[in-house]
Amino acid sequence: MDEKGFFFIVDRKKDMILVSGFNVFPNEVEEVVALHPKVIEVAAVGVPHEASGELVKVFVVANDKSLTEEDLIKHCRHHLTGYKVPKLVEFRDELPKTNVGKILRRQLRDEVNKA
Repeated sequence: MDEKGFFFIVDRKKDMILVSGFNVFPNEVEEVVALHPKVIEVAAVGVPHEASGELVKVFVVANDKSLTEEDLIKHCRHHLTGYKVPKLVEFRDELPKTNVGKILRRQLRDEVNKA
């Protein structure tokens, strides 16, 4: 709330990814990626892109180091509409979380935007 009493949405609205005018909900992408047996946890964020507005990027913690970006994208193509398929995959040892264990998408998005 600002000093005039107006409220502003600061988190959930920003979670939505806008790809070429289409809304992509991170939860939908994350659910599909999490179906892969070699994935422990995942977070999806939007990455600025000149032509399409944003691209879908996923941060993945894998339980098997043999999992490749190509394997994951192929898996997603089988379960998602084309514009929802992640174009970028980054493997990590862990994802940033709150004290109660919720993944901090905003922190990941901020990291991408600073790079």
